[in-house]
Amino acid sequence: MLETLALPISLLIIAYLIGSLSSAIVLCKLAGLPDPRTQGSGNPGATNVLRFGGKKLAAMVLLIDVLKGVLPVAAAHALGFDMVWVAATAFAAFLGHLFPVFFQFNGGKGVATALGGFLALSPTLAGAGLLTWLIAFAVSRISSLSALTAAALTPVYSLWLIDSIGARWLILLIALMLIARHHTNIRRLLTGEEDKSA
Repeated sequence: MLETLALPISLLIIAYLIGSLSSAIVLCKLAGLPDPRTQGSGNPGATNVLRFGGKKLAAMVLLIDVLKGVLPVAAAHALGFDMVWVAATAFAAFLGHLFPVFFQFNGGKGVATALGGFLALSPTLAGAGLLTWLIAFAVSRISSLSALTAAALTPVYSLWLIDSIGARWLILLIALMLIARHHTNIRRLLTGEEDKSA
């Protein structure tokens, strides 16, 4: 039994460690910029880096954060894991981004890494979530509201697009944690103080 679980558990640990590599913090340091946790919204993610680091650096952060979700989940697929373990691998990478062991467990909100995990888990599910984000952003021009809308609806889409009940529960858990990580944005949205780029 332990031998059977050794490989998937090892991949969960690796996925968490990959998720813990904060591209925003590392790239800002390499570029001679301040720690993004001390600037703007305080979130080490692409949207915040865009505010003070420019489009190119923000694009690099976004790409790496998406790949942090894609690579371990793609590995889980390649190793023939069942859908629950594949979804658990996506969750581990997402958890690493939120609570990175290398950066005092002070990480980002996880939108890009969750998207990457969903992309490797089910391209159709990720596409539905991304389309939801794009429509919400086209209407509101508010990044946080778009992310919240996509997070809320992705578990609903999974009811039709994902066969595994266990994987659906993990997708729901990721969505709930994404929403929880946006608690300050939710407060500002309710008071009408949210910045258009937040």
